[in-house]
Amino acid sequence: MTLSTWLTFFIATILLCFSPGPGALSSMSAGMKYGWRRGMWNCIGMQVSIMVNVTIIALGLGAILMASHTAFEVMKWCGALYLVWLGIQKFREEPAFSTPAFEEIAARTQFKDTTAKGIFMQGFLVSQTNPKGLIFLLAVLPQFVDPTQPIALQYVILTLTLNVVDLVAMGCYTAFAAKVLMMLKDPEHIRWTNRGIGTLFMAAGGALAVFKRA
Repeated sequence: MTLSTWLTFFIATILLCFSPGPGALSSMSAGMKYGWRRGMWNCIGMQVSIMVNVTIIALGLGAILMASHTAFEVMKWCGALYLVWLGIQKFREEPAFSTPAFEEIAARTQFKDTTAKGIFMQGFLVSQTNPKGLIFLLAVLPQFVDPTQPIALQYVILTLTLNVVDLVAMGCYTAFAAKVLMMLKDPEHIRWTNRGIGTLFMAAGGALAVFKRA
């Protein structure tokens, strides 16, 4: 892989990762609810999902999955329903803060009912059940792989590039939402923000449900 090839992939990855989508919504939701530090577990879950998808593609299983209409539809509907479910949960979520203790609770992000593992799994599932991400990787990654060079090493380089850029992008969304959380002192504002993000989650699920591959 030449430097120019990698730079082209790097630019494409930046455009992809910073584009709003289910991952950005999940990151913003985690940032608002858990703060930046705990919310980053959601982003890490997404990176593990990317590694899984790249491994699937590298092993040639991605082409088999894309060739199976039934497998694709099952994956698509699981993703759509999961996004809608997240949207409903977020829409119904009540503000977790009382105004007098808002700053203290937000700073410490005390959400004892949700473990890091649970936050991690939300990010992993949001990414893993989105077939559009797998389609993108399946369509794009092989174009940057030089068959005359060690293939495994090239996939490692491309995956690490994608992971670093996506982690930065999702971290920015998480940090932005966490900052917004610190500024929202009125429980009613938090409630309507939750409803807005929940609606976007459900819209993303609906868009995925009607998505048809070329």
